[in-house]
Amino acid sequence: MNEYTTDIRLMGSSFQFIVNAETKEAGHGLLVDCIEEVSRIEKLLTEFNVHSETSLINKYAGIHPVQVSTETYQFIARCIQISKLTDGSFDITAGALKKLYNFRNVEIELPAESKIKDCLNITGYRKIKLLTNNRIYLEHKGMHIGFGAIGKGYAAHKVMKLMQQKGVQGGVINASGDLCVWGTKHDGSQWNAGIANPDSPDEILLWLQLNGLSIATSGNYEQYFELNGVRYSHNINPWNGRPVTGIKSVSVISPHAELSDALATAVTVMGLSQGLRLISQLPYTHCIIIDDLDQIHFSNNIERARLFKKTA
Repeated sequence: MNEYTTDIRLMGSSFQFIVNAETKEAGHGLLVDCIEEVSRIEKLLTEFNVHSETSLINKYAGIHPVQVSTETYQFIARCIQISKLTDGSFDITAGALKKLYNFRNVEIELPAESKIKDCLNITGYRKIKLLTNNRIYLEHKGMHIGFGAIGKGYAAHKVMKLMQQKGVQGGVINASGDLCVWGTKHDGSQWNAGIANPDSPDEILLWLQLNGLSIATSGNYEQYFELNGVRYSHNINPWNGRPVTGIKSVSVISPHAELSDALATAVTVMGLSQGLRLISQLPYTHCIIIDDLDQIHFSNNIERARLFKKTA
């Protein structure tokens, strides 16, 4: 076995694919399959192509339902289930709120309460209606859905499953930090994933051993703004329309990258105690939180899961 890898920009993010294969021809063919699968998913989910199913749902919000593929319908249904699980802390309708802010690490003023209130009126997963015959309807004009907090995880998981169906015994799908890992390296050694220092991303605080698991991280160290000495995350609380504070990064480990991706955002919104409480109740799911005081917090049973490889 040999290891084959490629880096490419897809879905507006950096993707890396690593697969084990017996020949150069087979390895390169598998990498092409990885790219084509993410490109296929991007065409379904992107908000920036007027012909995508997501764009059509948003275009006809408050006007009439839109019939979509079974894949998109089931994906949106799972997003709603995660919203219910997290009491609305994860919400694919929250994009309108994010547009009120400028996350460019500059001093700015918070938007007027009236603008936040107007956006909250057209926000909320309960306003997404799942109708018969794969039809999706957004209740209010101006509503829109977006998958920035779950789409990369979904794509990574789909690619991993495709590779496994093709008999690939080991590999890594890295969707801009959302990782799916299975099997071992070509030499039989374990894959390791690093938890970065939010203030110095090149520094690894600890390493995790992953096999058949995914990890996704949400943090305020890339997109944020500061006001009166307070750092505000790019994650928006869908309940009050305000950017989140108090947490620098959340990493969620679970068997499914889609879930890890969504829960990382949800825990960031929920906050330390409530987030840890939720994750500790979910089977085969763990999290690592770094708060604003640089303290590291772990969900229950993470050490018993034997995830830790070594500390930095």
